[in-house]
Amino acid sequence: MQHFIALILATAALPAFADDPTVENVSAQHSGSGWQFHVTISHPDTGWDHYADGWRVLDMNETELGLRVLAHPHEQEQPFTRSLGRVQIPKGTRQVQIQARCLTDGWATKTYLVRLP
Repeated sequence: MQHFIALILATAALPAFADDPTVENVSAQHSGSGWQFHVTISHPDTGWDHYADGWRVLDMNETELGLRVLAHPHEQEQPFTRSLGRVQIPKGTRQVQIQARCLTDGWATKTYLVRLP
């Protein structure tokens, strides 16, 4: 019985991992000052201790080209869209990836492929 109680207490202290943040949609536009990205993300935010806290633009070699930090949880706004401008994309690049991040779990394992117009 003591082992059972110890097991319960040990597992109660483990963090609860939720699903990775998911990139639902992306639009990209080129302007004179670089590229503008509008990224829609869904994530089961639970408050300040667990929320989607950012996303980034990666080239196909996983080099970071731009980072959008999300400064607060979006529990009541799901999915939500945030933008990032002036992203410098190397000439000749035809596609990039968007990767979302969770404050608790880190970078999502899946990326969203964006073909640039």
